[in-house]
Amino acid sequence: MKKHLVFFALLLIFTLVLSACSSGGGKVAEEGEMEEVPAQYAGKTNPLGPDAAAQGQEVYTTYCASCHGDTGLGDGPAAASLDPAPANLQELAATADDDFLFWRISEGVSGTAMVPWKGTLSEEQIWQVISFLHTLK
Repeated sequence: MKKHLVFFALLLIFTLVLSACSSGGGKVAEEGEMEEVPAQYAGKTNPLGPDAAAQGQEVYTTYCASCHGDTGLGDGPAAASLDPAPANLQELAATADDDFLFWRISEGVSGTAMVPWKGTLSEEQIWQVISFLHTLK
């Protein structure tokens, strides 16, 4: 009985880790077009300076890299099992405004493995991650 509980617990943890991985399926509304940012997020800008990128890298490594990979290319260890594939954050950070990034990290992306992070990460941590994303090249 104890072995079954351990197996179930490990399976549950694995499932949660996979569901936490981000995907780019909701990045584009139509080919080449960004989705409209909801009013509650529209116009938000990162209040943190560039020095926040170091803390953002720590948060990213803990919560995001398993799907998006160390450099944000969408090639993390869990990426192969996800459909749609995780977003290429290097491309997204180069084209998306901060309000879009904050919205998507906060609310997740329906129909993908990207879950809402607003209940897990503080607003400051989300902004730190966005600061880090802007350093990816």
